Amino acid sequence: MDKIKAIQVIEDTGLIAVMRGMKPTQIAKVARALAAGGVKVLEITMNSPQPLKMIEEVKLLLEDSDVIVGAGTVLDAESARAAILAGAEFVFAPNLNLKVIELCKRYNKLVIPGVMTPTEVVKAYEAGADLIKVFPANVVGPEFIKGIRGPLSDIKVIPTGGINLDNAADYIKAGAVALGAGGSLLDKKAIENEEYEVLIERARTFIRIIKEARSQ
Repeated sequence: MDKIKAIQVIEDTGLIAVMRGMKPTQIAKVARALAAGGVKVLEITMNSPQPLKMIEEVKLLLEDSDVIVGAGTVLDAESARAAILAGAEFVFAPNLNLKVIELCKRYNKLVIPGVMTPTEVVKAYEAGADLIKVFPANVVGPEFIKGIRGPLSDIKVIPTGGINLDNAADYIKAGAVALGAGGSLLDKKAIENEEYEVLIERARTFIRIIKEARSQ
């Protein structure tokens, strides 16, 4: 999938599943459950066990769908390159590393660095970031998103960190183009108990809330 289409999938869906610390033995069933619940953007973090193997597996598993798979918690250019070669369609980072942006541009892959100030937002945008991750979003809240959308309305932001069913609508109404959700979406107990219907229903609820917030 080319970068433009990947961006479109993220914007249309409005939700990125942050799959952190997932066991390789769990990844396939969890990915299927999220996809069944309507989540089309899966982020496998690089600080998970065997992340490159899991990226390859999930991409192959869902290759006939419109789900895109990427890498998260990418802290350096070397990790970004490894993830892209493993099949990652996008690179998500908690920080702003200009070398990561440069590497992703070289491979024509979607890059979403993490920032927390207006200065960093602009710096990331000017360096070539496709979308901007505001992290940790729960520290600054929806009002921050609304505030920077005034002077920086052309820059598309994705709040991540502390996003849950109770505040998802607030971030969307504040101007977020999409949301990154981890623990509130991926119920650890349900995964351990293999209660995948819980994940499917949670995903559907997130998607519904986002759609409703966008229509208001």
